[in-house]
Amino acid sequence: MPKYMLIMRGTDESNAAVRSGFEELAASTYKYIEDLVKAGVFVEAAGLDEPDQSVVVDFSGQTPVVTDGPYGETKELFGGYFLLDVASKQEAVEWAQRMPAVTGSKVEIRRVAGDDERPPETAEPAGTASESSGRG
Repeated sequence: MPKYMLIMRGTDESNAAVRSGFEELAASTYKYIEDLVKAGVFVEAAGLDEPDQSVVVDFSGQTPVVTDGPYGETKELFGGYFLLDVASKQEAVEWAQRMPAVTGSKVEIRRVAGDDERPPETAEPAGTASESSGRG
């Protein structure tokens, strides 16, 4: 089955709401994870540290530049993610709609690229049937 990442995106305001109601949100999140595990779709989840603890490596110039804190004038900040092993994008959307969240936050859903998306091989690698059949 394909994997989908549910990326939690918040703003300064929604992050403040998370901090003020942390215990309630944590309890709801643990219940949500239990539901994911029972359904057999949970792979992993993690929350991220505060944005002011981040470091940015900027490759826009000739030499990478390292700065502290979130990138530029960021309106939305990544707060964490859930990685799910589900049958379809629609199922990922349904799980995202059940996620405990605060007003003002968003969830971005992205499919994880994997082996099932690679194009089929069109050329035979060295040492295959054509060489061993004496035509090589």
